[in-house]
Amino acid sequence: MKRITILIADDEAEIADLIAMHLEKEGYYTIKVSDGAAAVHAVQSHSIDLAILDIMMPKLDGHEVTRQIREQHRMPIIFLSAKTSDLDKITGLVIGADDYLTKPFNPMELVARVNAQLRRSMYLNQPSTENKSVLEAGGLIIDPDRHTVVQYGRTVELTPKEFDILYLLACHPSKVFSAEHIFQHVWGESYYESGNTVMVHIRTLRKKLGDDKNKYIKTVWGVGYTFNG
Repeated sequence: MKRITILIADDEAEIADLIAMHLEKEGYYTIKVSDGAAAVHAVQSHSIDLAILDIMMPKLDGHEVTRQIREQHRMPIIFLSAKTSDLDKITGLVIGADDYLTKPFNPMELVARVNAQLRRSMYLNQPSTENKSVLEAGGLIIDPDRHTVVQYGRTVELTPKEFDILYLLACHPSKVFSAEHIFQHVWGESYYESGNTVMVHIRTLRKKLGDDKNKYIKTVWGVGYTFNG
């Protein structure tokens, strides 16, 4: 059975050691690094199943590490940060993180979040008998197997969450999804305090699609969003 490997990137050795201790008690194998450049190298040279990244790290911060990871990898990423504002959390999620935990934190809560993200990742990546077809609408070609979006011959670079939102909406044209429904489907957990998360993702998704007139994603005020391609 393949061992699950978790990357811990934090320049505070005490925190990294504490996280590793709790995760190893759960049976996970951990790799610890103390700066962003080393985190990128670890992802390139090891088979990483989940990454825990401090945002404020030497050489490369957690945001830049995430951008580089997301160019080739889709493993879950959990941010750790002393920044507690909703804007900081939303920024991390939009960049490509899957979860965000503020310092100081309960190590057991972090372990629970790691377990939840791994369960969701394994579920989404398991072979499926369901035929997920390529969607074509309004000049978009949305390929769920390759996780690619091509718009009139131009490749549109989306984060995993942006792609999942677009694919969900495009699979059900004209159906209106509430922000709560989108969050529960895409993030795989209950709608919580970051109520603006879906709105910010929709905004960045529209920007990348050049959808300034809401050609693809229409807002139904007071209800939610619908695909109008």
